[in-house]
Amino acid sequence: MHKFMRAVGFAGLMDRKEQQKLITDVIINPTNRRYTSYGQEEFLAEFDKDFGPGIGIGVCGMFDEGENFSYDYYYPYLTGTQISSLEDITVERHAGQISYAGICDDYKIGVSLIFYLQNMVPYVKVLNSGQLPLVGTSLSLSGLSVHGSIILPIAKNEKDIQKVKRASTERLKLLNKAKDGDEEAIDTITMEDMDRYMLLKDRIRDTDVFSLVDSYFMPYGVECDQYSLLGEIMECRLVENSLTGEKVWKFVLSVNDISLDVCINEKDLVGEPAEGRRFKGTIWLQGAVIHPEL
Repeated sequence: MHKFMRAVGFAGLMDRKEQQKLITDVIINPTNRRYTSYGQEEFLAEFDKDFGPGIGIGVCGMFDEGENFSYDYYYPYLTGTQISSLEDITVERHAGQISYAGICDDYKIGVSLIFYLQNMVPYVKVLNSGQLPLVGTSLSLSGLSVHGSIILPIAKNEKDIQKVKRASTERLKLLNKAKDGDEEAIDTITMEDMDRYMLLKDRIRDTDVFSLVDSYFMPYGVECDQYSLLGEIMECRLVENSLTGEKVWKFVLSVNDISLDVCINEKDLVGEPAEGRRFKGTIWLQGAVIHPEL
């Protein structure tokens, strides 16, 4: 069973027969279905079924020339509601199956974001039509988590908040200049990072790290699309899986000035969520590329 099925309310799904029954239900009674040609005589197909607001299961496979469907794989999903990034996106196919990974270099995060591409069939349509590369795209990110916790926010007044916003804006300007090869901007960023490191090195000896670090986003484990994050909860909502009755928490998080949706099974969350508090956990990152052609 897919590791992150529990994140969308299927923690109790253990039996393989139940799993096959669920997959059949998604194929027969989907919320959405998408098709496109793939090769000479086959059609790539994807069936999605929602089992709650924005949460569900996708099933992917192929139709042959006799219109017989062969199931390849399935995955749980969370539909994103935020525009997470406006940076350019690169898409590459996975080696083991017909699925795709997206790569986004957003300087606000500080690392290359690698995510599982949710809207695969629309992308393949554009690929087959020879319209790549697409320009003017945006990205909506979401994440599924199987363990996380709620921690309190860092105490900040309005003056502190405005100071952080100004610093973030100035740093983004410097990063854009550095991207264009401005050596002065590169030197300034390097010196600021060294000063920040020395300050944290001194303070962390007698101060809890989460009182110093407001948010972070970093790779986790050996799989390239899984991340550890800490972010402020901007919105939170408890939803129910319509089939299993399991409760799932849905968050809109702000992480390093990027907004994304995250969901986690109520059983896997430690602490009481509330707007303004912070969520700390690990996620499987998904994303949908938004463009008129997709």
